[in-house]
Amino acid sequence: MPIRIQRDLPAREILENENIFVMDEYRAMHQDIRPLQVLILNNMPLKQDTELQLLRALSNTPLQIDVTFMNAKSHVSLNTPASHLNKFYTTFDEVKNNKYDGMIITGAPVEDISFEEVDYWEETCEILDWAQTHVTSTLHICWAAQAGFYHYYGINKRKLSQKLFGVYEHRVSNRKIPLVRGFDDIFLAPHSRHTETPAEEIHACKELMVLAESPVAGVLLAIAEGGRKIFVAGHPEYDRYTLNNEYHRDLDKGLQIQLPYNYYPDDNPDEKPLLQWRAHSNNLYSNWLNYYVYQMTPYDLGEVPAAMWI
Repeated sequence: MPIRIQRDLPAREILENENIFVMDEYRAMHQDIRPLQVLILNNMPLKQDTELQLLRALSNTPLQIDVTFMNAKSHVSLNTPASHLNKFYTTFDEVKNNKYDGMIITGAPVEDISFEEVDYWEETCEILDWAQTHVTSTLHICWAAQAGFYHYYGINKRKLSQKLFGVYEHRVSNRKIPLVRGFDDIFLAPHSRHTETPAEEIHACKELMVLAESPVAGVLLAIAEGGRKIFVAGHPEYDRYTLNNEYHRDLDKGLQIQLPYNYYPDDNPDEKPLLQWRAHSNNLYSNWLNYYVYQMTPYDLGEVPAAMWI
């Protein structure tokens, strides 16, 4: 898939070295097709790492995508240079009159506090409500999935006794749904969180359908409104070293952190971590783009009947 990004986005060189097809705005002008418009609300602290992970995940179909990165204006990022945000990111005020084929809302390192204590919670709620009338399909990742469960369905998160940290097995529970088309019965995905949305409450919610879950890690995938809302409770977009970097970061801070589960060969942190989830991650994002964005979105977003967005 050609992904259209700004010519000087730092992730571009890395993607091209990985033989991933990216195109800048100049080449895209000569493409006689309508690219999909995908908005990414990036709440992760290391935004450039997340940019690269998500662009990799979006690069596996023949569709052309125009990616717009957005950050919360009500939060000051301490881990990403302001120059990067000013150059490559937009704010909600600048895009709220637009419509998008798809949106991704990332996780965020704020799960230890209540939703209402998050400094950008009001802005998040406004964006979640806006997405219902301006986005064909929204993918909520990790904390954003918890936020969506809470905002839309009143299902609150709960604290775990120990951080869920590692790579866990999940079983597909509804194979007829296109989002998990091509998945193995059991597949792996990374998790890194201190809280969870109770699986029993997700199952009890009539508006939600669970598509994959783990006896240890809980619900991973859930869907609502025929794919208008998709919830991913883990981090299938993570690259090989993300959990490793989190582990050593916490060690360096003197925090109590257990070894990531099912991650290092023989549980030896000196060994190269095993990349065991990339194929299913690629499949997940390709299925989302194809079945819930491309197949569902109208050709002209500006001429969408209002009733379609209700």
